[in-house]
Amino acid sequence: MNIFEQEALRLEEVIGYSFGNKSLLIEALSHSSYVNEQRKSGTGCYERLEFLGDAVLELASSTFLFHHFPELNEGELSKLRAALVCEKALAPCARKIQLGSYILLGHGEKLSHGEERDSLLCDVMEAVIGAIYTDSGLEEANKFIFSFILNDESLAHLDFVDYKTKFQELVQAHTSEPIVYEIVGTSGPDHSKQFEVEVRIGERTLGRGTGSSRKNAEQVAAKEAMNILSKGWITDVP
Repeated sequence: MNIFEQEALRLEEVIGYSFGNKSLLIEALSHSSYVNEQRKSGTGCYERLEFLGDAVLELASSTFLFHHFPELNEGELSKLRAALVCEKALAPCARKIQLGSYILLGHGEKLSHGEERDSLLCDVMEAVIGAIYTDSGLEEANKFIFSFILNDESLAHLDFVDYKTKFQELVQAHTSEPIVYEIVGTSGPDHSKQFEVEVRIGERTLGRGTGSSRKNAEQVAAKEAMNILSKGWITDVP
């Protein structure tokens, strides 16, 4: 192992994961230009691990969205997933862990600052996921994903359908009566609690929703209320 590869292994300290098979991390960080220059027999570039990591990331993001946004349909979930794992979303995540400084590049790629390209950063980020999955399995891969990609900061920028806001805009166009969301029931164990929420205008209940958090249940309730009001404003609403 040369000095460049030894330096690349310092990424383990950054991500808090130690590879049992160090060669997997080296492969995940190796650009084809580096592999060709080094003439390393039996060693590949990141591309195969990227292929695997892309699938693992898609599974993790799909599972997360399925459970956290029960109010969204298949098309809306697909749109959210695309926003989570697109180049625009992944590149900043890679930069936060300074991934570019650990990528192994050939001389020409170094001169052209290939490590700064969004596309390469995203590809290698997925390759690292694939390497962790191969080394330890899905649980450890998910730890990495939820620590550095599907975290609160990245999720805060999701462009999802905000039914509460849309419902509020619709109501305010017709009345100044306040919108009230109220928890009317809970069920399930503490680690998997379900919340039931009603949304009301004055004394009239317009929607009811259930979700894994109060916020999600309110979104479901607002969506149901939107469906009712989209058929025409109800004149007897205060």
